[in-house]
Amino acid sequence: METLSVPVQAPTRPLALPVVNAQSADIQRIFSAQRNTALKLRESTVEQRIRKLRRLRKAIEIRHDQIIAAGAADFGKPDIEVEMTEILTVIMEISHTCKHLKKWLKPKRVPSTALMLGTSASVRYEPRGRCLIISPWNYPLTLTFGPLVPAIASGNTVIIKTSELTPNLSAVMVEIIRDAFDESEVAILEGDASVASELLALPFDHSFFTGSPTIGKVVMRAAAEHLTSVTLELGGKSPTIIDESADLEMAVKTITWGKFLNAGQTCIAPDHLYVASNVRDRFVQLLRQHLDQVYGEGAKARSAPLARIVNQRHASRIAGLIEDALERGARASYGSVIDVQDRFISPTLLEDVPSDAKIMQEEIFGPVLPIIVFDDLDEVIQRINAGPKPLALYIWSKNRQHIEQILQNTSAGASCINHVAGHFLHNNLPFGGVNNSGIGSYHAEWGIRAFSHERSVLESKIMLSSLFFPPYTQTTRRILRWLFKFF
Repeated sequence: METLSVPVQAPTRPLALPVVNAQSADIQRIFSAQRNTALKLRESTVEQRIRKLRRLRKAIEIRHDQIIAAGAADFGKPDIEVEMTEILTVIMEISHTCKHLKKWLKPKRVPSTALMLGTSASVRYEPRGRCLIISPWNYPLTLTFGPLVPAIASGNTVIIKTSELTPNLSAVMVEIIRDAFDESEVAILEGDASVASELLALPFDHSFFTGSPTIGKVVMRAAAEHLTSVTLELGGKSPTIIDESADLEMAVKTITWGKFLNAGQTCIAPDHLYVASNVRDRFVQLLRQHLDQVYGEGAKARSAPLARIVNQRHASRIAGLIEDALERGARASYGSVIDVQDRFISPTLLEDVPSDAKIMQEEIFGPVLPIIVFDDLDEVIQRINAGPKPLALYIWSKNRQHIEQILQNTSAGASCINHVAGHFLHNNLPFGGVNNSGIGSYHAEWGIRAFSHERSVLESKIMLSSLFFPPYTQTTRRILRWLFKFF
């Protein structure tokens, strides 16, 4: 494993001041103020909520250049990558919500049942109330404002806790929220884990957390104290299966994009590959060639459009995973250029990785791609089912039987066939995990459901149920016997 120490010129951007913990008194004051606001927002109209979303959009758009500069300061992230993954995704969510919100919030009539003849019934979407959003560091804007959009659209108040690991993007987010909203409606707080802990101790009506399964359990335990509903967007080791019928060239290009975007710090990035043995050599050859074209190997990769790891601690963790795999017999067939001090890890391919290597047990969350060869698809399915359910599972195949075999015999938050991560960008699909990779989903109409209570409303027109009121008679018994036969 090669380690370089050549210094890289960091982007000349003004760094934000160190993140200061929100004060306890401010937290309590804002939470208290949002109680009355939450009650008032129950009467807010669709048009009023759309106007708020448009204010948010405008506040984001006028800080376009600031967001790009902050992304470079925190991650060394390429400008286009920031525009695609932090600005465009949020603008798309706002636009799609404004277009469809009236339809989503319209009470839904439901047909009557035989036992409830004489009544009408509907489902109404009412705001949950005071909501908490704890956002992650890997895509701060997208994974904060993404859930904020349906929270506002549903008529809630929100307190946002940003990540202290990306202070520059956090500072811009603070400007955006304070420009667009009064804190009694949407407030944003900075600070470390102690601020998150204090917020979690409050009786919110809904908590939305994006992060690791480990911290997700902490959030869920805290929510249980108040019986607060939760949406947990977590992670996991998302596998990718490439069989002998796959379009290898397209698979290589798409997997390269999905895996090395944001230096692999993406919850739905392909974590590891299962490649059919009879196409393994061709696939690896194409992958190496494409990595050479996009990033380059060795020192060349340092000047390529590749983000840095968020901090030295995470860079050291990823370096440790590579080192452990190599010590256990794995082979680095590409990359493995590491400079922890500069938070740089080049795109790395690992082959012949033993199953007991740490990198096969932990979510990588970095630009390292283990490649496992297989001959029997059933064995791959067994390996996937032996671990926690992943956030995403990707299939590259033209064999419909193989595709259905995998889908029917595995469980994942979502799956893409001949694509990677595309489901996150599809506004008409729910996004979420299952069990260890998450609880609940959001995006578009599913975001409204996450931040709303679906309230059943039944109205009686003719009181036929009075036939079953006491005192019970032989007529009551005859009706019951008839109903048993009817149903």
